[in-house]
Amino acid sequence: MVDIDLSQPPFSLLDESGKARIGKGVDLGYFDNEEIILDAGQSGEFVFIIHKGEVAELDNTLPGDQGRIGHYSAGDLFGAISIINGKSRYRFKAEQETLCYLLPKTLFEQLCEEYPAFAEFFRQTLANKTRLLIEQRNEGGMTMAGFMLARIADCLRPPLIVGEATTVAQAAAALNDSHADSMLIQAAGRHGMITKTDLLNALVLEGLDKDSPALGIAHFTLVSAQPEDYLFQALVSMTRHKVSRVVVLENDQPVGVVELTDVLSYFSSRSYMVSLEVEQADDLEALAAASARMPELVKALMAQGVRLEFVMDLLAALNGRIVNKAFGFIVSPEHQSQSCLLVMGSEGRGEQILKTDQDNALILADDAEWPGCASDMQRLTDTLLKLGYPPCPGNIMVSNPEWVKSESGWRDTISHWAIKRDGASLMNLAIMLDAHAVAGNATLLERLRDHLFERCSRDELLLSYFARAALSFSTPLTLFGTLKKPEHGIDIKKGGIFPIVHGVRTLALERRILPTSTLARLEALADEGRLERSFADDLGEALALFSELRLKQQLARLDNNQNSEEPNRVVVQTLSSLERDLLREALGIVKSFKQRLSYRFHLEY
Repeated sequence: MVDIDLSQPPFSLLDESGKARIGKGVDLGYFDNEEIILDAGQSGEFVFIIHKGEVAELDNTLPGDQGRIGHYSAGDLFGAISIINGKSRYRFKAEQETLCYLLPKTLFEQLCEEYPAFAEFFRQTLANKTRLLIEQRNEGGMTMAGFMLARIADCLRPPLIVGEATTVAQAAAALNDSHADSMLIQAAGRHGMITKTDLLNALVLEGLDKDSPALGIAHFTLVSAQPEDYLFQALVSMTRHKVSRVVVLENDQPVGVVELTDVLSYFSSRSYMVSLEVEQADDLEALAAASARMPELVKALMAQGVRLEFVMDLLAALNGRIVNKAFGFIVSPEHQSQSCLLVMGSEGRGEQILKTDQDNALILADDAEWPGCASDMQRLTDTLLKLGYPPCPGNIMVSNPEWVKSESGWRDTISHWAIKRDGASLMNLAIMLDAHAVAGNATLLERLRDHLFERCSRDELLLSYFARAALSFSTPLTLFGTLKKPEHGIDIKKGGIFPIVHGVRTLALERRILPTSTLARLEALADEGRLERSFADDLGEALALFSELRLKQQLARLDNNQNSEEPNRVVVQTLSSLERDLLREALGIVKSFKQRLSYRFHLEY
């Protein structure tokens, strides 16, 4: 019986009996350097599992290095698709002396027939394989995994609804009788929210008569959700919109309310209470304490197998609230209404995990009068530094007067960037395209974004220059064979994350797509038919995989108190065989996307 590691997918999808049959059924084959193990067009007779050595996957229809589409090393397998499809599409050639376990075709087909999950593995998309990786990591976890699967319908409260003729006294009595914290008041086909705090403020602070109509204190701009939405999404919405409850709608009619206390009751560790601590922070010291616990929250969420996109959503909302509160501590309400604070870069896209550099700017209303603006913005930069947000190396911060302008000043600047089209101008356009309003008057940014789209989206030459940056860095598929030394690794940001983010950003500029997150832009591009739905999904999964592998190593460095100068490098030899397989497939998707961009924008790739 051959001693072979069968602990990783797809073999982990077999029971002990199936694994034992592999151990008894495989043989060991030797292949010399440069020997063709399986040729294109050849029918498959074995599944090859590499014990030692390196194997290249080659597409003979492509010239030169473009034909090198994959690389396999110890623990990887190949040849299964050639059995399933009847012949191999590509050539597999040994790049050094190689030993492979040979799993015979007959035994492989028997296992596929008897173990459907094993067979399905070889037909799965990148998205499904990524979910398998998450499930594998989550074995034994339950707290956050259970929370992530919980739907809003699982814990909504029945709504308390009153008519428009209800008085303040009647509303207070209804809340008291039902032991509720909020109610909905119906008027002219709409529903407004009234909370206990609203009633208390109206009676005590505003001196409202108890017989006054309760309708006057209702809030008709509601944060809503659907019963089938995830409970986690409700927490993100509450954090982002600074509310303590969401109204659950079905067919545009209220069917329930979810309170913040309901959501937090699903958390079993204080690690997950950061959002509540941020909301309760009433001074800089308390806000800094809550902010300092963000890495702890990230580790807890990732350890429980939470999908990265949900983690990014929550962290983006929390970071937005932290910056918003810091702005509120420093800037008076009058000046807040005359300005808009923007976050940009990964923070603007909502794709940061650990705290990123300060990339921010300020738009001032054209009629704003704020003599102390410069000193206030310097205080804000210093405050964010205390909250754990490092200064931007490129000085793209509100403490730099170049990033504080009136609305008309920003319009002129954007037009200047579009005309100049040099590297710095194109980078600045990209930064502004990702801008997200976190404090002040968001209408100022909405108008500025409209101007940016109007000026740039139909300029084919500008779009071509803009798109070119996505091709700046090579896709590191052909480097796998040289990344075995500990000091080396793949720059996952340059090779994987940036081409997707910037390529999708270019298409979003062309199509005037408003959302700033890459995943939301991909969804919009698929809705418009600009990208096939399956390809957009694969791009999203590839981005999530790159980000997760990068985060995994960053967290490991934090645990070891390492401040690496190469935070974006992923060392391939530290990955599991499934992670390497997913990484290789994801980089192939990046390569295909860059080719598409090249064709669309007439670039030389």
